[in-house]
Amino acid sequence: MTTIVRALLLALAVGLLAAHGVDAEATKPHRVVIQVDQNDPEVMNLALNNAKNVIEYYRGKNEDAQVEIVAYGPGLHMLRDDTSPVKARIKEMTGSFPSKLAFAACNNTKQGMEKREGHAIAIIPQATIVPAGVVRIMQLEEEGYSYVKP
Repeated sequence: MTTIVRALLLALAVGLLAAHGVDAEATKPHRVVIQVDQNDPEVMNLALNNAKNVIEYYRGKNEDAQVEIVAYGPGLHMLRDDTSPVKARIKEMTGSFPSKLAFAACNNTKQGMEKREGHAIAIIPQATIVPAGVVRIMQLEEEGYSYVKP
């Protein structure tokens, strides 16, 4: 009889642990960093499509997702106020997905462009300037973000 009780208690404990593991997986945050390092409108639009698809997929499952697009090198044109071919789309998307979508602009790249072009460069208001785009990607990955490069 004692053996049966122990077996039942063990089975119950295993079941509870398994259920907790499934529950923990369901509440795991969904976070992705998307790299843009090319001055190519197709790549920029693909990155925005990826971001939209991720957010909408998890919204459909009643789960949250956080997406950050990091632009550096030639990809900084995505976030430049004077040269962005996707500026209007970014404005629309940040309105549709407030607090779900963030943009980071590399200050190293910005300073290099300013030096080469001989004038200050404005970044779109939806973006935050970070010291280094590659370092920002590393920080996000260290925080558990998945990495995507379209």
